[in-house]
Amino acid sequence: MARDTDRSKRKYTGKKYKRFHKKRKKDLERPPIETKIGVERKKSQRTWGANHKLKLFSSNHINVTDPSTHKTQKVKILDFEENKATKDLNRRHILTKGAVVDTELGKVKITSRPGQDGILNGILI
Repeated sequence: MARDTDRSKRKYTGKKYKRFHKKRKKDLERPPIETKIGVERKKSQRTWGANHKLKLFSSNHINVTDPSTHKTQKVKILDFEENKATKDLNRRHILTKGAVVDTELGKVKITSRPGQDGILNGILI
């Protein structure tokens, strides 16, 4: 059975909603891309409207911007620090927007969406 982005089948009371149409291709949902630290792996995926998304599965480098000097450089990721999105992502060391990693320059907060953009950008904290 395909995953879709439609609303729930039931109301908060437990009553069933009446379906007004079947599942449509435009409502298709894909599994989330869980970016980890490792050898860089990317994949291009066609999306709705013949557009493309670049999915980043793993990477060991990040583009770090220093807010005081406004300089950006590519540095190596040394270790995973935390991900406040959920306990589960934190436990499994998944990199999402807002996750904190340790680099050669110091701690960096990720500002890009690696599963959608295909790149890791961050800002020095």
